[in-house]
Amino acid sequence: MKISNTSLYAVLFSALLATSAHAEKADRDKPVNLEADTVTLDDINKVSVYQGNVVLIQGTILLRADRVQVTQNADGLDKVSATGRPVAFRQKLDGSAEFIEGYADRIDYDGANGQLELIGQAMLRRGSDELRGARISYNANTEFYKVVGQPNARTPGGRVRAIIRPKPRATQQPAAKP
Repeated sequence: MKISNTSLYAVLFSALLATSAHAEKADRDKPVNLEADTVTLDDINKVSVYQGNVVLIQGTILLRADRVQVTQNADGLDKVSATGRPVAFRQKLDGSAEFIEGYADRIDYDGANGQLELIGQAMLRRGSDELRGARISYNANTEFYKVVGQPNARTPGGRVRAIIRPKPRATQQPAAKP
C-alpha cells in the first residue's frame, strides 16, 4: 500500500506544476520518478512527507527540494508544500521549445483553489523573460499573476523586478523584382 500511495502523492504534486503557463500536457501521462532520503506516510491523516534531496521527474517536469509535504482531503489533492534553499522546478511549455522555471525558498499549492505561491526570494523565468520578488502568486483558474516585493524594503533589492526581452523580429524578404 505504501508504494501505491507514494506514487499517487507524487502524481498529485506533479499536477501542480502542470497547471502553470500552458505546461507540456503530455507530462500528465508520463510515469513519475521520485527520489528522497526518507518518506513518511500517514494514511489516517492523508499526509506524506518526502525529505532529503527530493527529486521528482515526470516527463519534462523536474522538481528539486529539501522537503515536500502533500496533504489530501476526501476529494483528493488538498495542499502541497515544498521547501528548500531554493526549491527549483522546470517544465517545457506546450507547443514550444521554451521552458518555464522557478525558484523560491518555499512553493505552496492549494489544489482546491488552483493557487500556486512561490515564497521567499521568488523567481519565475519563461524563455528569456523573468519575474523576481519576495512572493509570486499564480492562480491557474483565473491565469492571474501577482508579484510582491519585500515589505518595507529600503533598498532597490527589495522591489519587484521584471525583465521582458524583446522578441526577435522575423526577417523581411526583399520584394521580388519583375
